[in-house]
Order: sequence, then C-alpha cells, then structure tokens
Amino acid sequence: MDYQLMMMFGALLASILGLLFLQSSRGKKKSKDDLMKIQRNKCSKKSVNVTHHSEVPGSTDIIIVGAGVAGSALAYTLAKDGRRVHVIERDLTEPYRIVGELLQPGGYLKLIELGLEDCVNTIDAQQVFGYALYKDGKSNKVSYPLENFNSDVAGRSFHNGRFIQRMREKAASLSNVRLEQGTVTSLIEEEGIIKGVTYKTKTGQQLTIYATLTVVCDGCCSNLRRSLSKPKVEIPSCFVGLILENCELPYKNHGHVILADPSPILFYPISSTEVRCLVDVPGQKVPSISNGEMTNYLKTVVAPQIPHELHSAFIAAIDKGNIRTMTNRSMPAAPSPTPGALLLGDSFNMRHPLTGGGMTVALSDIVILRDLLRPLGDLNDAHNLCKYLESFYTLRKPVASTINTLAGALYKVFCASPDPSRNELRKACFDYLSLGGGFTNGPIAILSGLNPRPLSLVSHFFAVAIYGVGRLLLPFPSPKRMLIGARLILDASSIIFPIMKAEGVREMLFPATMPTHYTVQDLCLS
Repeated sequence: MDYQLMMMFGALLASILGLLFLQSSRGKKKSKDDLMKIQRNKCSKKSVNVTHHSEVPGSTDIIIVGAGVAGSALAYTLAKDGRRVHVIERDLTEPYRIVGELLQPGGYLKLIELGLEDCVNTIDAQQVFGYALYKDGKSNKVSYPLENFNSDVAGRSFHNGRFIQRMREKAASLSNVRLEQGTVTSLIEEEGIIKGVTYKTKTGQQLTIYATLTVVCDGCCSNLRRSLSKPKVEIPSCFVGLILENCELPYKNHGHVILADPSPILFYPISSTEVRCLVDVPGQKVPSISNGEMTNYLKTVVAPQIPHELHSAFIAAIDKGNIRTMTNRSMPAAPSPTPGALLLGDSFNMRHPLTGGGMTVALSDIVILRDLLRPLGDLNDAHNLCKYLESFYTLRKPVASTINTLAGALYKVFCASPDPSRNELRKACFDYLSLGGGFTNGPIAILSGLNPRPLSLVSHFFAVAIYGVGRLLLPFPSPKRMLIGARLILDASSIIFPIMKAEGVREMLFPATMPTHYTVQDLCLS
C-alpha cells in the first residue's frame, strides 16, 4: 500500500511539474501561432512543375494517391458518402510487408465505424487480447481492458497484404470508385491550388486527371510529401522479420514482447499456422544477409534470448532463409496546409512500429476527415476548404499524438542500456505493468487505442518513474541510490518531453485553445 500511495502522489506531482515545464516551453515556439495565422490567410502555395499530357476523360471529386490501408479505407468511406473517387496505386498486386500486421482494438473499433470490419473476416486473421512481456527469464501477461465492449472487439493480426487486398476489393465494389494501377509523378498546381495529378499508367501512357481535392497517402516512402509538408524523418532502428511455422505461442492470442539486449523482440500470430517474429536492430544498418552475418547474429545474439517454447521454431525459420528487413521510420506530422490537397497515412505521420499503432492512427484520421467533409456538398472553393480542413490537424492531435508519443517513449524505455538509471527505468516499467488494476489497464488502454488521452499518458509515464525511484529509496536510501533515482527522473523527462515537443505540446494537451479548434457541428463553409 505504501508503494501505491507513493506512486499516486509522485505521479500527480511529476505530471504537474511536467505540464508546467511544457507550458513554459511554449514560449520558445513563439512563431507557431503567427505561422498558423499566416496559413489561414494564405494556405501556403507550393511550386509544382506542370507538364501537359493527355487528360483522362470524365471527372471525379477526389483523387487518392495510394491504395494501402489508408487509401483504400478513405476511398470506400468517401464513396459511401456519394463522392466520386479515383484511386491511383503504383502496384495492385498483393503487397508483402513485415509490419502493418497488428490492428489494435482501438483501430478495430474505427474499422467498425467505417463499415470495414468484414475485411478481417476471410483472411485467417487472429484475435489478439493483449501482450505477454518477458524480461530476464520472467514473464507476465497483460490483457486489453475489453470488459465494456462487445465480444468481437479485440485486436486483429493478419498478413498485411491479405488485409490490404480485401480493403481494395471493398472499395472497388462501389460503382463511384475507380481503382487504377499507375504511378503518380507530380501534382498539378495552378495559381497556388493543387488541381490534380500527372501519372503514368500500367502501359506507360502519361495522363493527367483533375479533381477538387487530392489526398496523398502513398506510404512511408512517399515521393510527394515534400510538396505538401516539411517532413523530418528519423530512423531509430530496423526490423528483421521471420515467420515461425506450426508453433504455439506460450500465451495464446497474445502478442509477445521480449525486453532483449540490445532492443525488443516481438512475436504475434498472423494466421492460424504462422507466427511473425520481428527482431529490432537499433540504428540504420542491419547485418548483411548475403554473407551470412545476419544468420550468425540471429543465432548467437538473438536466439539465446528467445523463450524456450519458441527456440526451435526460431532456428528453423532462420535456416529456411526467408529473412526480410525493413527500416523503421518516425516522422511527426508537419503539414503545410495547401489548397486542393491533403496528406494522410504514413506519408503524413509515422511512429516506431513497436506498439502497432500506425493503422489505428490512420483509421482515426479517416473518421475525422469523413466527418468534416460529410456536411459539405461542394468542395470547389479550394482556399475556403483549405482553411476549413486546418481543423483536421487539431482534431486528430489527441489520439494521434498520444499513440505516437507512447510508441517513441516505450521503444526508448524498452531498449537495453548500460546506464544504471535507464536500466532501472526499464525494470520499473516491466514491474509497473505487472501490478494489475489501473496500473496495468491504464497504460494498456492507451497502447491499444481504447483510451488515447495525452494527460493519462503523461501521468502513467511519470508514475513508472516515481515507482522506480521508490524501489531505489526503500527501505533504506543511500547517496548512490538517490543519485540514480534523480537521474531516472531526468531520463524519463528527456525521453518523453522531446517527443511531445515534436508532436506539438499545445495541440496535444490543449487543443481547445487552438485557433483552428472546432467541433464538427461548428464547422460549416459559408
């Protein structure tokens, strides 16, 4: 009980101090409000080269560049509302990615809200009810707080390509959706307004198409985002992906997170017979697959840290040789509101994929955008529409920034470190999540997208830090332990505050104070 009282008091104190710190830091970003005012007046005009090509016959309301999860879901959603939608996707064959395979319960609820929940029904998707955490030979199961939801509400894990194909089929089933394979080469700009796109068809023909709104969601490697934003992409690590076949996870229907050295290892089911393994490798380089360095690394460094129930299947997957790698990217949303165009999905905002929050953020964004566009019959006034849609960037912040901040902070906490204070923070996080009750349900509700509230995130993050300090100081503090405890608090602050600053402190914690904050009922074009 003493621990719990101490944690609750410490968390409250730390949260208050943290918020005061964040409030004071707003002065250092003094130009932001001025910039917002300028954007509302001018809606920044981009210089995009225009080359005239053959024009696609007919017309459309909305062009969507990219038919991944975000593009397909948006196409279906807007078409259901009566919009004519033209989707241009570089490659319509089934993609193969080693991420985008776990949809959190919060994302599944958004899928239901969009009418797309049946897309997980015929792809051998697996229900996920929480996580199993492993550290130093100990394990603990933490479940999603799903008691107040219908029985079908849970996470879903699957082959990413199968899910995307079902989403594409669903969108293409609507008569007012045109789904075409082609490569968009540039945006068409006329007098500061994006009017459409130039693209190359599957047969190599150069075409142009015009629409009142162009939505770019062409993925993490977008070649158009620089025309519509000021991206700052970071690469914290890479994933090495394997598929384990015909093995049982120690905790059925749960994702497994091993707090390994140097960084986490993930396991989760992607079908009834397959388990995805993702080995995180810090930095931008991974051992070479071609010369055998990767095999050696996986067998000598990673394999000894794998739970014994999965060890044989892990070695067999290495020997099979189907090893894939992927660069993990993090990119805060940095929009430059542009008449006639909008960014969405990974081309707009990315976070470390450790927590599986990317699809939840994208689907949440689509719900917000749908609700903003739904009352508008006419989208032709590009400048007025641009000002109107600035509220999108504010309305999305509480959900998106909470999930983004948690992903970045949790990755840094879960990575091994020789620093004693950082190591204590890692231990404290593992043990805090094992306490049960609100100490477990609160953070897991945030991670799952069921309760993505920024203040709740800050409170729990510093509660973990205070818990770690309490363990150091009780029953008898020593100067050395007090020093480590002080550094632990500083480490926690140095992890979370920079991430929140990049996300936008005011937009994240105080969205109602933003000049562009409106409720859906308030938003109406004159």
